[in-house]
Amino acid sequence: MLRLLQIELIKLKYNKAAKILSIIYFALLTSIALIASIKFNFGGIKFNVADTGIFNFPYIWHFNTYVASYLKFFLLLVIVSMVSNEYSNKTLKQNLIDGLSKKEFILSKFYTVLLFSIISSIFVFIVTMVLGLIYSSYTELSIIFTDIYFIFAYFLALVVFFSMGLFFGILIKRSAFAIGAIILLSIVEGLLIPVIRFGLGIKDYEAITQFFPLTSMYNLIKEPATRLSGVKQLASSVGENFDLNFATQWYEYLIVLFWIFIFIFFSYKLLLRRDL
Repeated sequence: MLRLLQIELIKLKYNKAAKILSIIYFALLTSIALIASIKFNFGGIKFNVADTGIFNFPYIWHFNTYVASYLKFFLLLVIVSMVSNEYSNKTLKQNLIDGLSKKEFILSKFYTVLLFSIISSIFVFIVTMVLGLIYSSYTELSIIFTDIYFIFAYFLALVVFFSMGLFFGILIKRSAFAIGAIILLSIVEGLLIPVIRFGLGIKDYEAITQFFPLTSMYNLIKEPATRLSGVKQLASSVGENFDLNFATQWYEYLIVLFWIFIFIFFSYKLLLRRDL
């Protein structure tokens, strides 16, 4: 495992685009802290974002992982370009000539996916913990770690997203087209959901759409805005009820694990069948 990771890290060391994208990604993750400094003063009415409770434990685990999940596109570019460069630079063929098996090649990419996901999750954990300890009104240990499972959900969301990038990178070979295919898949899923819900008149449409690859990933960390007490009070005043279940269910983890297996398995199968 370490040998395969070392091979990939050496390749990334000389990839300037990967370095720049990684720096941008982690800089944006750090910038979540800047949200706390946002203040407004309109006509004597003062508003501080930090006072809304978004940095309170345990809510901050949900909020930060949800925001961070939208930044993972930058690391996706690193994963896809890492694969496409293997074809354009002929390093894949050279690795195989030098004795690296196709199974080891796929494993080396998957280990890199896991490494990026672990580092990113640890980084989000640190940022969240620091912000929470500074701004949260609740600092009891039992409260601090109540919703920490969102970090694990975030980790799995990264793994499945990057595994998808790995699969499309091997399938299409060119990074721009692979990214385009993922964006197209997102559009197709976005169109299918209302078709299933309204066009086919299926009330329990989520029982079907939860198995879509991108939707299953988004289901790991549901939107946190309606969880805030202020939003709930506002909704109840206009007759709406936001009493929703924001916890990640066990079967949602299983669906994502299934897709991770599918993407890695078929990446390997593609490589086996392809004449390099």
